[in-house]
Amino acid sequence: MSEQDPRQEFSGFRMGKPFGIPVYVSWTWFIVAALITWSFGEQWRHMLPDLDVTAVYAIAFVFAVLLYVSVLLHELAHSVVAKWYGLPVRRITLYLLGGVSEIEKEPPTPGKEFMVAAAGPALSLGLAGLGGLADLLLVNGGGIPEVLVRQLWVSNLIVGVFNILPGLPLDGGRMLRAGVWKLTRSPGAGTVAAAWVGRALAVALVVVPLAMTMARGRNAEFTSLIWPLILASFIWMGASQSLRVARIRARIPRVQARSLARRAIPVTAETPLSEALRQAAERGAGAMVVIDHEGRPVAIVNEASVQATPEHRRPWVNVGSLAKSLEPAMVLSADLSGEPLIDAMRETPSAEYLLVERSGEIYGVLATADVNRVFSGV
Repeated sequence: MSEQDPRQEFSGFRMGKPFGIPVYVSWTWFIVAALITWSFGEQWRHMLPDLDVTAVYAIAFVFAVLLYVSVLLHELAHSVVAKWYGLPVRRITLYLLGGVSEIEKEPPTPGKEFMVAAAGPALSLGLAGLGGLADLLLVNGGGIPEVLVRQLWVSNLIVGVFNILPGLPLDGGRMLRAGVWKLTRSPGAGTVAAAWVGRALAVALVVVPLAMTMARGRNAEFTSLIWPLILASFIWMGASQSLRVARIRARIPRVQARSLARRAIPVTAETPLSEALRQAAERGAGAMVVIDHEGRPVAIVNEASVQATPEHRRPWVNVGSLAKSLEPAMVLSADLSGEPLIDAMRETPSAEYLLVERSGEIYGVLATADVNRVFSGV
């Protein structure tokens, strides 16, 4: 999504900006890097007996870094295709379970959705194929190169195959969503179908290995279920979030500026708050717009500030002191509705917006709280 995020949340350590896309590494990566280094170091001590323990673990750490370079390439494939289609990409973050590309807008067609989703697994499977050829033809003499190349291509194969499983939030789930979207002409139906398949996959990730272990007459050990449980939790939460987003998006058409607008009365900045409230109540208005001496709107009286002013002080407080000056982006057309309205509000966050007719005449005030109520309970 942008280099300078207005929310300024901590994303991790900035590592670069390939193709104009900021890349961050979360601190959780160091946890998985340590786990990879330890587990593969233990395995490779027997495969590389000529090296001392420190060198073997150093090679295992190099593998951990190269593995996440592969994950970064996977995410870059998604992001570059998204940018090719004109979709803004905020950033890529590498974290405990892999990586995530934060694409700000949904692809406008099922075909573009499919291509953006398929780009990552295609690249991972391509790396696996190239690594397999290199293992077969170039580094089959043993030693460090063969150990690294073989483990890398196998890991990329696993990443590619896992990600094409047809359930959200995996890439295969987005591909399934695109297919259902194409058939039904409803992106919401595609999301719901792919999310429920994702939930089924989450359950299967735990139930299948547990059932296989019990079928062999063995007792299931909790340690063997740690990673399946982690992955299942990740998929279940991602699928559930997708269902919630689908419910929210289904309500977006209900967001219409005209139907949600509050009637507004014009007041001058010097008007006492008590008098402005009296006039608003008399005229059945739910908002107040501050105008200059030529009748032009210059600010909107903030509802929260009005409510926070004690009643005994209202005769002595002028409305101008409780108003927010109008920026150009806070003046919206009364004809806006659906996603264009949401996008306009997202571009300039505010508690209230002035709605005007095409002629420039004041129609009313749109309160963000009223828009949020449309989505409440989702």
